Amino acid sequence: MKKALILLSLCTLANISLNAQKVIQLYQGKPKGSENWTWSEQTSSKNMFNSEVVYNVVQPSITAYLPSPQNANGTAIIVAPGGAFHTLSINSEGVDVAKWLNSKGIAAFVLKYRVARSFTDDPVRELMGKMGDFKKLDEENAPIIPLATADGQAAVKYVREHAKEMNINPERIGFMGFSAGGTLTMSVVYTATDETRPNFVAPIYAYENAILGSEVPKAKTPIFVAVAADDQLGFMPHSINIFKKWFDAKQPAELHIYEKGGHGFGMRKQGIPTDTWYERFGDWLKLQGLLP
Repeated sequence: MKKALILLSLCTLANISLNAQKVIQLYQGKPKGSENWTWSEQTSSKNMFNSEVVYNVVQPSITAYLPSPQNANGTAIIVAPGGAFHTLSINSEGVDVAKWLNSKGIAAFVLKYRVARSFTDDPVRELMGKMGDFKKLDEENAPIIPLATADGQAAVKYVREHAKEMNINPERIGFMGFSAGGTLTMSVVYTATDETRPNFVAPIYAYENAILGSEVPKAKTPIFVAVAADDQLGFMPHSINIFKKWFDAKQPAELHIYEKGGHGFGMRKQGIPTDTWYERFGDWLKLQGLLP
């Protein structure tokens, strides 16, 4: 009897683990706008940063990380990793964020959105060769960003439509993103319909120049913004501009500018205050009534 109970417990834990990392395709068949893409999604950890990146995303998806039912508080956040719309920094700006959110009882959904095609098995090196000319990179990314934005809005729509079965309050669905993911976050909220608009947003070191749309929602939509002053790509003023626009629209807005941290600090540990930016995010969620 005791062995049977132990086996049952292990099976239950396995099922919880499987449910916590369910991959959900956002479209049936090939999504509109990329019907002719013939390449396939790849993952690489062989790069100058020794970090796992996803590239050549063709079939957008969200991976659900759900807290246990007894710990779920009804809040959900879609997490968009960065990577200049060429790659996705899937761990530090995706999975690791989702796991922290789970620890707070928040349902998290890591978004794999469509990105520009990479032609080698070292997409990070390939991308670095383009980072010196943002004007040219913006031109290359221009046809991709509307597709990624559609993917982000499809993710919001899916989570809202399936909220009840995942112990989520459909009026407490947020969207956060890092770097290009921050650009995507703002594009999603600016161009969304009521059906696809997140209830709150968190752009982290976003790139403002490539954001689609500019209309701040009339409905209450709190925003949390974070960036490092020593951002190597010069994105600190972009975060100030986003904050000011939200503030001027009389929307709830909070801005954190860290002296040091560089670009892409994500969930990395550097022994400096950016190591705990997400704790400040947690404080802000409590302020907004999104955490108990």
